[in-house]
Amino acid sequence: MPTILIRRPILAWAFYDWANSAFATTVMAGFFPVFYNALSGDLSTRDAQFWFNVALFGASLLVAVAAPILGAIADRGGSRKRFLALFAMIGILMTAGLVWVHARQWPLGLALFALGTVGFSGANVFYDSMLPNVSSESDFDLVSAFGYALGYVGGGLLFAVNVLMVKSPDWFGLADPGEAVRASFLSVAVWWALFTVPLLLFVTEMPIRDSVPAGRAVREGWRQLKRTLWEIRKLRAILFFLVAYWIYIDGVNTVIKTAVFFGDRVLGLDQGALIAALLVTQFVAFPAALLFGWLGQRIGARPAILIGLAVYFLAIVYAWRFLRTAEDFLILAIAIGLVQGGVQSLSRSLYARMIPVDKSAEFFGFFNMVGKFATLLGPLLIALTPIVVPGAGPRDSILSLALLFLLGGFLLWRVRLDSRCGGDRD
Repeated sequence: MPTILIRRPILAWAFYDWANSAFATTVMAGFFPVFYNALSGDLSTRDAQFWFNVALFGASLLVAVAAPILGAIADRGGSRKRFLALFAMIGILMTAGLVWVHARQWPLGLALFALGTVGFSGANVFYDSMLPNVSSESDFDLVSAFGYALGYVGGGLLFAVNVLMVKSPDWFGLADPGEAVRASFLSVAVWWALFTVPLLLFVTEMPIRDSVPAGRAVREGWRQLKRTLWEIRKLRAILFFLVAYWIYIDGVNTVIKTAVFFGDRVLGLDQGALIAALLVTQFVAFPAALLFGWLGQRIGARPAILIGLAVYFLAIVYAWRFLRTAEDFLILAIAIGLVQGGVQSLSRSLYARMIPVDKSAEFFGFFNMVGKFATLLGPLLIALTPIVVPGAGPRDSILSLALLFLLGGFLLWRVRLDSRCGGDRD
């Protein structure tokens, strides 16, 4: 491991990814959907699905709208760590609150889940914006990848323990799988809180010139946000990058959120095999994300991202044409794990090079806003393909995601970057 990665500020910063990834794996991807189905047994399938999606949309919309505003306020007041701690605490408390939700209390469960998602996503705005605080520009790629790599390992480790708790609750002194799921939620809250502490203690924010008190920061944050909106319109490279990122990260997010559904409902694979594939993805992504960080330093962030998007494209074609068995699904999981963290981390580090350092929280607010709106095109394409394309079925619809990686990759290739951003394009 490069010695730079064991420097205390970098290690403390990266461990926040280790901390909050437990929410992404155990709660968001793993247990809450199943938990919600049990809570909402008195609802029809249609109504349960409707309210679940309303909660997700509401949480995403709230963070997407608020992120740039909060970022602007943090930039003026020099309060990134305080905002990160506030949103992380919201997420931690809401996750812990799920322990006391019982049958038919689905509105409460959904509300806690939605607010937990707000805390998770809101804290990430300020976590991402602190990358320039812990790393020099020349090491952005490696440090960003290190954060994602630790996140995959941390989230994967706790998720593996939580799965074992549900499979064998008696080993942990738990009465049944239902109690094990609730205990898993509590373990996520404790894990998230514990590993947030290093960042709060050992990461120092860069001094803000002319920092102002909180009340004035709110007023000036609003004014700065308006100026930044105008500035982004003039910074065409950043605007063009955000469009490209929105398209290809929509494909990445759609693959993450629909892979298990595709394997379960379309292919009829065993749920145990799907969980195993999810765990494999987490642990393969750890060394792969570090490798992509090294690759970004050697050939540039943009070429490395384009390699990752090419692998995604080939994986989609493989899933459409060849995927039949649990073993095939495992191969697909390994392929995705090899590039998922790399595409995400290098997109973050490339963007960090492009933006003004003194407005990093605000500009990362826009970056995260784009990310929150980036699971719209993929699901829409999957839903419409069987309707619009004659003779197409559910399996064929997965091929439509290849368009997102092709178009997003092409637009990224066309972004004009100076040499420090990962390549120049005339």
